[in-house]
Amino acid sequence: MRARDMSFLICRFVLNGSLSGGKSLNFWKHLKTINHHKWLVMKACFRVGLYKQALLHDLSKYSPAEFFVGVKYYQGNMSPNNAERKDKGYTSSWLHHKGRNKHHLEYWIDYGSKDSEYPLQGMRMPDKYVVEMFIDRMSASKNYQKENYTDRSALEYYEMGKARHILHPEVRELLERLLHMLADRGEDYTMDYIRREVLKNKK
Repeated sequence: MRARDMSFLICRFVLNGSLSGGKSLNFWKHLKTINHHKWLVMKACFRVGLYKQALLHDLSKYSPAEFFVGVKYYQGNMSPNNAERKDKGYTSSWLHHKGRNKHHLEYWIDYGSKDSEYPLQGMRMPDKYVVEMFIDRMSASKNYQKENYTDRSALEYYEMGKARHILHPEVRELLERLLHMLADRGEDYTMDYIRREVLKNKK
């Protein structure tokens, strides 16, 4: 959906009163949340030279399939996907999102070869998308934790769910290296390392 079409749809919902009371408030809060997240990701991507990914990051969140689900299940301190999953047993917004955004590890899950130990395997993600995944996690932690955010936040959140992740071994190694580097050496050092060592000649 084009940006002007999305803007028209938003205006129609607001002016017609289709979103009222708490839902209207959630509408603006959710819009602010995803805008702020995108701004954080853009700034970090620009720092490491991922200009195109900075601009394209998470644009599907503004589509009706994702945006209005986010409004309905808005939480403020966590992704609305968690609330939709609890309510419905699955999240339609996430199913829509993960197949359209290459910085998510789930985008790269495919069937392994017939001789592989596991039927589903994580494929090797290009480094630029692993970096975007790292930046996405760091930015989401900043967005939701606000003043409680520290350089360890993204690592701590990852550690809580890493046993469930289906990742190519090289992708896991790089992602965890960056998360530990952020936790131990800080954001400035990690961004400089990514630009000099990870993305050199790979943009």
